[in-house]
Amino acid sequence: MLSTRTREGRGQVGKIAAWESTGADWLGSGEFWNDAAGVGWQFHGGSETLKGILGKKVGMTQVFDEQDAAVPVTVIEAGPCWVIQVKTPEQDGYSAVQLGFEKVKPARLTRGQLGHLGQLKKSEQHPQRRVLADVPPLRYLREFRVKVGDLPQEGEQITAAVFDVGDRVDVVGTAKGRGFAGGIKRHNFKRQPKTHGQSDRHRAPGSAGATTGTARVFKGKRMPGRMGGHRVTSQNLEVVLVDPERNLLAVRGPVPGPRNGLVVIKPARKQKASRGGDEDDRSRS
Repeated sequence: MLSTRTREGRGQVGKIAAWESTGADWLGSGEFWNDAAGVGWQFHGGSETLKGILGKKVGMTQVFDEQDAAVPVTVIEAGPCWVIQVKTPEQDGYSAVQLGFEKVKPARLTRGQLGHLGQLKKSEQHPQRRVLADVPPLRYLREFRVKVGDLPQEGEQITAAVFDVGDRVDVVGTAKGRGFAGGIKRHNFKRQPKTHGQSDRHRAPGSAGATTGTARVFKGKRMPGRMGGHRVTSQNLEVVLVDPERNLLAVRGPVPGPRNGLVVIKPARKQKASRGGDEDDRSRS
């Protein structure tokens, strides 16, 4: 959901910042004002229209740049995706676009899912059914928050061509599940000595409680437990290769999740200067 934080000064009456909510990915934030010049809205941190896509992680490889330097990249099968639903503030209370990805057999979906995807025909009993003739049955659905206006049409296809080489993106995925892990693997703890009489305590975490005055373990203490299997975002990755014909994207660096894992690609929230610019800044300082 949206969170509004007010701030005074220079005729500005508020600032809106939105972040990821359950099942939705925000593509930017903005500021609105109301002064003598009128009411206005300025968009930050994303595209005015939909610039995001779903994909599957293929794996890692390397490419060579113009200086013949090896660049480690992650190849992603990005799209094609279809616009399943367009949400508007008047009808849904917020502006978003729902994308579907990965074709699947109709028998693997329920009637409710097929109806939402526009796969059921109209009939006398159901004359209000929404039919999307160009949309196939799809496995994954995800929402992207977008600016009001200039929204795509339902049934429209989205490909990897929405990104260009050099763009900065955030890639969201689910980390590999590691199961129940000990403190050494989960938190990089150091083991205890193997000598001086101990038999099986060299990988144990040791004492965890406080003194008798506190007499409890503080919340958040690093201990053995379930590792992995959670949502992870790799931020500010550079797009190195775009191949819309083969539905491929290559981004510099690692991407969370296993091979064939679902990932969400969207414009970077935190833009950084290029590597060359950083080096120039350091040399001047």
